[in-house]
Amino acid sequence: QILHEIDAAIVLMKEDRAAEAAQALRRIVEIEKLLIAQIHILETMTPVRFLAFRDQLNPASGFQSMQFREIEFASGLRDEAILRAFAGDDFAFQRLQARMNAPSLSEAFFALLRRHGFDTPASDSPRDAKERRSNYGKRQRAVVEVLTHEEQFYKESQLAEGLIEHDEYFSLWRSHHIKMVERMVGAKPGTGGSEGVGYLQKTLDKKFFPELWDARTYLSSKHEAEGCPFAKT
Repeated sequence: QILHEIDAAIVLMKEDRAAEAAQALRRIVEIEKLLIAQIHILETMTPVRFLAFRDQLNPASGFQSMQFREIEFASGLRDEAILRAFAGDDFAFQRLQARMNAPSLSEAFFALLRRHGFDTPASDSPRDAKERRSNYGKRQRAVVEVLTHEEQFYKESQLAEGLIEHDEYFSLWRSHHIKMVERMVGAKPGTGGSEGVGYLQKTLDKKFFPELWDARTYLSSKHEAEGCPFAKT
């Protein structure tokens, strides 16, 4: 269902139906809240009973979850190394490769802003570090303007808030999952041979939309009367 809503939000943003895209993002967040609640149900088990259940999963691992990786790729967090890890599974590899090549939530959002007059490159050149930094800065400045002039860019700001909330609750799911695993199995290796909690901890800093988070650093409560310098009038 999350993937369905992500795909819907991407299409709606491409069609400039920002309000409807924001509704799809709100549905994603509500589903993520349910997923977090399900972790708490697992926490009602004793560690010994959980281990008996966990042993049935071996050697499967969440790392191997195709749909989990699809959510990451479709949101904007893409990793060639993750894609290569699925090379032995033709079906999963093709699905993830399609996600890698399709527009993400992040790209759809910044493409929408570009159509609305902002200088927001939707994609970067992976080889040119200078261009990546420049493009990142442009996208970040656009987000600052959207959030600063909320009345002028209400629909865009609602989209930005919907995206960051999706990012936040997905990260909260990661965090709750890690603490549940640590509570149940301690420092045991993961079922798929990973470092277990150690590996999971490394995923906590991953963000779908880093520009939206970094933009907060530059926000001010003072609204400038001349309006947004990056947008067309």
